[in-house]
Amino acid sequence: MEIPAVNLKAIVLMHWLLTIWGCMAWLPPSYAWGNFSVLAVGVWAIAQRDSIDAVLMFLIGIAVTILTDIIHFGIYYPLAEGLAERNRDTFRFSAGMAILGLLLKPVSCFFVYQMYRERGGDYNVNFDLDTSVDSRCTTDSADSAFIGHRY
Repeated sequence: MEIPAVNLKAIVLMHWLLTIWGCMAWLPPSYAWGNFSVLAVGVWAIAQRDSIDAVLMFLIGIAVTILTDIIHFGIYYPLAEGLAERNRDTFRFSAGMAILGLLLKPVSCFFVYQMYRERGGDYNVNFDLDTSVDSRCTTDSADSAFIGHRY
């Protein structure tokens, strides 16, 4: 069975709308800043169709906002018993949209990972630290104790 192709624009638009609706009643500004900054990286990934880095950063951003959304919901979810009926309905709608956005983020991560692979990304994310180390300071050299030595 083939995985259906989902447009990156649709993912960004869906999460933008759910974040707008989630911020209507009860979530703090840190929720909005975190989610909208990740969506800005998503816009970057849309604008640069061949950028592997943009898609990878968007994927990592969505994964991190899953954790931060859970923390925000756990801390800021108030009891709606003291609210007037109109405010209670707004709170329920806002909370429902924020929770729906959180539930859809793992699915979005899956599709963004597929886009990462389509753009030429590795199957497993590799942070190669060898490129930032001076090639003369390797452990196979005869003088491997470079502490205190200047090459």
